[in-house]
Amino acid sequence: MKQILIIDDDEKLGQLLTQYLERYDMHAHVALTPSKGFELLKKVKPDLLILDVMLPEKDGFEICREIRAKSSIYGQLPILMLTAHAEVTDRIVGLELGADDYLPKPFEPRELVARIHNILRRSSDDNGMRDIKAINGLDVEVSRREVKLDGEVLDLTTMEYELLILFMQFPNKTFTRDELMNRLRGIDAELFSRAVDTLVSRLRHKLKDTSKTPRFIKTVWGRGYTFVGQQV
Repeated sequence: MKQILIIDDDEKLGQLLTQYLERYDMHAHVALTPSKGFELLKKVKPDLLILDVMLPEKDGFEICREIRAKSSIYGQLPILMLTAHAEVTDRIVGLELGADDYLPKPFEPRELVARIHNILRRSSDDNGMRDIKAINGLDVEVSRREVKLDGEVLDLTTMEYELLILFMQFPNKTFTRDELMNRLRGIDAELFSRAVDTLVSRLRHKLKDTSKTPRFIKTVWGRGYTFVGQQV
């Protein structure tokens, strides 16, 4: 049974989601405050975190930032953020901080379950890819979902890892932004190209790559992106 942690100060919503998720073989743990949420994070070690943005003590963005900054403690915990705000800018901020998906309130519980399943699938699926060694100093050990750059382990979110694997599966293929969104199936369609650009930019930063002198990811102006790393 998958363990799901919900940090949301809406007690009624927490109760409803707990009952609903049980139908899909998921056990929910609910924290009404961030402090309680961090206690449960260490105790439960959940498979996925559902994180509300508007919270007492500190907001969801700050919590997401803290979790991603302490990957040695929390690992690459999949995070799905909830918000009462439908603004695209808020959702972009969540993706920039390393959230794996973003769902505005109110939402259909069935959609939440579908997104949870999708995130968990991405976080455990190796896409049938074998380990790849020596791509411009970039090594991927798929069995451990571990990525190293010049011998140093990179802390990649689920979506960043998924994007890198997709690029490496199809070197020199130019992906449009729409193709990347359809392949990843975790970015809200309303975010369009800005979300893809944000994700690519974040991955580039961790790969110590730049758009001007690309070592791995090249921008094909007017079209999209392509992986240019060469196996040696």
